[in-house]
Formats: sequence, C-alpha cells, structure tokens
Amino acid sequence: MRGPHNLWRLIRTGATFERTGAMRVALEAMEAPPRLRLVARIMGWPFKWLGYAGDPTLPPVTRAITALGPAYIKLGQVLSTRPDVVGEELADQLRVLQDRLPPFDISLAKATLVEEFGRPFDELFSEFSEPVAAASIAQVHSARLLETGEKVAVKVLRPGIEKAFKRDIDAFHFAANMIERLSPASRRLRPSDVIKHFEDLVAGELDLRLEAAAASQFAANTEKDAGFRVPLPVWSLSSRRVMVIDWAEGLPMGDPDRLKAAGHDVTAIGTRVLQLFLSHALRDGYFHGDMHQGNLKVAENGDIIAFDFGIMGQIDQYTRHVYAEILMGFIHRDYRRVAEVHFEAGYIPPDQDVVQFALALRAVGEPIFGMNAKQISMARLLAYLFEVTERFGMATRTELILLQRTMVVVEGVARSLNPGINMWETAKPVVESYIRENVGPRGILRDLTRTARVLGRFGPQLPELMQKALERQVQPEAKPEPKSAQALGAVSAVLILAAGVALGLLI
Repeated sequence: MRGPHNLWRLIRTGATFERTGAMRVALEAMEAPPRLRLVARIMGWPFKWLGYAGDPTLPPVTRAITALGPAYIKLGQVLSTRPDVVGEELADQLRVLQDRLPPFDISLAKATLVEEFGRPFDELFSEFSEPVAAASIAQVHSARLLETGEKVAVKVLRPGIEKAFKRDIDAFHFAANMIERLSPASRRLRPSDVIKHFEDLVAGELDLRLEAAAASQFAANTEKDAGFRVPLPVWSLSSRRVMVIDWAEGLPMGDPDRLKAAGHDVTAIGTRVLQLFLSHALRDGYFHGDMHQGNLKVAENGDIIAFDFGIMGQIDQYTRHVYAEILMGFIHRDYRRVAEVHFEAGYIPPDQDVVQFALALRAVGEPIFGMNAKQISMARLLAYLFEVTERFGMATRTELILLQRTMVVVEGVARSLNPGINMWETAKPVVESYIRENVGPRGILRDLTRTARVLGRFGPQLPELMQKALERQVQPEAKPEPKSAQALGAVSAVLILAAGVALGLLI
C-alpha cells in the first residue's frame, strides 16, 4: 500500500544516501529545487547513523544503491536510461552499475525447481552447476537435461524477490508523489511515470515465462539474420520462477584479444553488431534493450549470440518510420526535413517555429559532421537531439529513451572492437534499405494492402455505417452524442475515406 508507512523506508533510503555521500551528488545531478533538497536532507541527515555503509570503493550513488538491495539496483539500471531525469553524468555512473549480488544457496535453487515442476530433481537434470551468474532478480546455473543430454542454462528467481520488490516499489511510488507535490517543476520529468515504467519492467522480469516468450519472439524475428543466433527456451521446463534455455557457447564479446587469438575478424563483428541492432529496431520494431558485451558472445564459426532477454524494446511501425526519416535526414544533413518530421509526428507542439527548430538541429548536427571517424557518434547526436527537442516542448517518450540508451551501449560495443568505425557509414545502408522498403512506393503499396484487408473485414458493415453517418448529418441537433457514437462516426468516416482512396487507385 502506498501510504505513510512507506516513510520509514524512505528515511532508511535517505540515511543511506547521506552516509555514503550520495545525497548531495544525486540532488545536484537532478538539479533539484531548494525546497526538495531541504526535505531530502531533513529526511536523511538526522538518521544518517541508520544508513547502510556500502562499498567505499564505489562512487557515492552506486555505493548507496548497491547497499540498499536488488530493487534499488534495478531502479538504478532503469534510471541509467533516463539522462533526461538524472542528468548525463549520473546516468553514465549508473550505466556501469554492476547488477551482481552474492548468489543464494544451490539447495534453494533446486527446491524451487522441484516446487515449480512437481518432479524429483534427479528426474530433470543429470548435471547442475554452482551459480555461474547472480543478479538482482535471479541467478543462472549451467545444467544438462537428463532426457536428452543437452546442455542448458537454468535461470531461477531469488527466493522472496517478488515480495521484496513489491514493498520497495510501493515506497518508490510514495516518493514520486511527494516529489511532484513539493516541486511542481519536477512534473516535467514525470517521476510517477518513470516509476510506473519501472514497475511494468520489473513485473515482466519477475515472470520468467515472459522472458522465455521474448527469447522465442526475438529468435523468430531474427531467424534469417546471417551470423546471428538466439538461444531457444525449453518450454516444458519454463515457468513463472524458472526459465530453461539453450546454452550459449562462445567467447565473450568483451574480450577482443581472445577473439583475435581465435581468428575472428573483430572489425567485421563490430560492424555487424551495429547493423544488426539497427535492423532489429527498424525492421522488426523489437530489439534487445540491454545489448552490452556481457550479453553477447561470439561462436566458434563467428556467429554473434545474444542472450538475457529481460529488457526488450518495442516501437510501433509509425515511430519506426519517423526514427528512420530523422536518421536519414541527419545522414544527408537535411535539417529542414528532420524538423518537419518532428512536427508531422506531433513530437513538437504546432505553436513552435519550424524554421527556428531546423536551425537548432543544424547546431546539433554540423559540429558532429566536422569530427573525424573516431569521434562521430550517433549516440551523441541523439543525446543532443533530445536536449534540443526538450527546449522546443517535446514531451518525454520512454520508447525513444530506451532506443537512445541501447544505441549508446551498442555503439560502445562496436567501438571496443573497432575504435575507428564510422557510425554513419555503417548505419547508412540499413537506414536506406528501410526507407526504400517502407517509406517509398513499396511502403505505400504495403500500407494500402493492409488497408484493403481491414476494409475486407468491415466490408459487410460499410453500407450500414455509411447510412448511420449520413443520417446523423441530416438530423436536427439533439443532445450530445455519447462518446461511443462519436467514435463510431469517426470510424465510419475513416472507412469511407479509405474506401474512396483504394477505389480511386484501382480505377
């Protein structure tokens, strides 16, 4: 419950931030107003002695978050994707937050498996290792299936993690509401929406069936991608608290020296990583939202293997069109078109000046194009772009923030393998291919085909819908129509217009 009882948890949090020195750093990074700073210090300083000490070798904010436990670690990771909320410097610190905790006992993991599947442990696996990775929500073991002898990865939720997260998320909601009340200026950052996004994200990660489904969907989307593989879940041994998935055998992508020693072309791998990510985001609208080196391996044959699908990004088709046109506009340095796309998409309020916005975009793009290949950065461009769009009244869009954050991560992976990679030249063929297939004549034809399918489904109802729409136009004014009738009229109008357009094109 999000009541005053959460005050104790907030006091303990404030005390830990005070004791570790994180309070001042966090408040300055978020440019908190004086009133909010005063309340935060009052809730923290007198109770400083109650705070956790944390690891003194870590930076202050990272030290405080890791000391407070799993929910705070996960929140820190989510906030690392929101430089618009915590500032660029603090977001950079949070990006390196290590999501590793001491593992829980292997006997508890085995007990969870028996409880979830209702079978003796010895009937499931012939081998079962000590934890190979332990994170805030779950830990992973390597194992071998008894029936097939296949090597698999077994992910098991931490005992009691659902209850612990629920308790802390309630406190986060309480804190967000307090911040919005005490500081009206903070509402622009939408702290309640940020916590709601975090809650939805964690809810997905606390049900490992959803992660298994994400792996399955991602594998289906990328099945024809040359040189890319996604481990498949073992559905018969996956449940809410357990996920069993194919073992990903390969060298870690974070070790370029080992990759070179094994005969891999790290330059080609760096190019492929970036192009694959852009292809997934634009072509499929479904991309790996945590694509860092720790979640990537290189197989013996050179294939890139991705795993850990707890965070997946999703953008709708229209947003993909917008994003592709924005990237293409920057690639061709057509800032007027980039500005127009923002207005057409409704990202920038219509009362703003498109010419002034185009000039602001030129100030973003031109300095970047003046850099050499090693300095050119799409991630930096997107960061500057969001800064400018905020000045022109663009509301925060969570899906684009995640896309930007993942671009930063993927760009870092590519540069670690090939420091001289030219991001624009690497991205250009992927973006041009998407534009050619989806925004040009082929895209128009595909959209019309989808429209025809919709009209086909509603075809038998069209005469009745048209008649009702016309009758409402000629009837005298009466009491206001209910919203459902208004919606029906809108649908009718759209269908009539679409039918007319389709008919005109066919004649």
